[in-house]
Amino acid sequence: MSVALPRRYWLTGASNGIGAALAEEILKSGAHLAVSSRSVAPLKVLSKRYPGQVMVAAGDLTNSQTVREIGERIAHEWGSLDSVILNAGTCEYVDARQLDASIIEHVVRTNLLASSYCIDAAVPLLRAGNAPHLVGMASPATYLPLPRAEAYGTSKAGLRYLFESVRRDLAADGIEVTLVSPGFVDTLPLANNDAPVPVSWPVDKAARYIFDELKRRPPEIALPAPFMAALWPLSKLPDSGKLAIGKRMVRRQPPIKDQP
Repeated sequence: MSVALPRRYWLTGASNGIGAALAEEILKSGAHLAVSSRSVAPLKVLSKRYPGQVMVAAGDLTNSQTVREIGERIAHEWGSLDSVILNAGTCEYVDARQLDASIIEHVVRTNLLASSYCIDAAVPLLRAGNAPHLVGMASPATYLPLPRAEAYGTSKAGLRYLFESVRRDLAADGIEVTLVSPGFVDTLPLANNDAPVPVSWPVDKAARYIFDELKRRPPEIALPAPFMAALWPLSKLPDSGKLAIGKRMVRRQPPIKDQP
């Protein structure tokens, strides 16, 4: 009788925040996990805590050659992937009165282009996997333009379109695609936000919810549900209403650039 192999995941942005909490949920399930981020130390700590389950695949995902090498390593060691969760990204704010286009370039490269490199590397491995599943981290910023989110919102809107289009093109290969849209979760960018936060979840709770929901493979997972239910109607307001909401959310004395 054949023995079922552990499910094989590739998770990016695994060193902190939702990514680190998701890594814990995946590994507790007994799966094998390739983890990527720029920071190597947290990934090595994870590999020691879960011996034999973790492949450390650190690197700068905005470098297409680095991503290709990670894909080649996974192919060499595992041969295939069953799930890919593209969580890596950044959130940097801009001040349109002193617009620095280099910030927009950096955020789009990190959130959108890096994801496209990862999809390119992952799809051949998913085609060879078991019940393959591709997951991308979107944002509620794609529902409603938010103040000082010109860079972040642009990158996430592009990411949403990329995944929605890829979903249709990969359906024939049996690869299912899910978008995750976290609202306010207690991560470092939220801790630095002095705008009113309507509903927030602890990062561990958010990760558990996402991991459980991924088993259903819905087209989209949006959380926290009460915040999303309130946000969606706001996106249908006239532009004047959106502007009024945005003005109330603008930070006091906003910095030109915030680090995630």
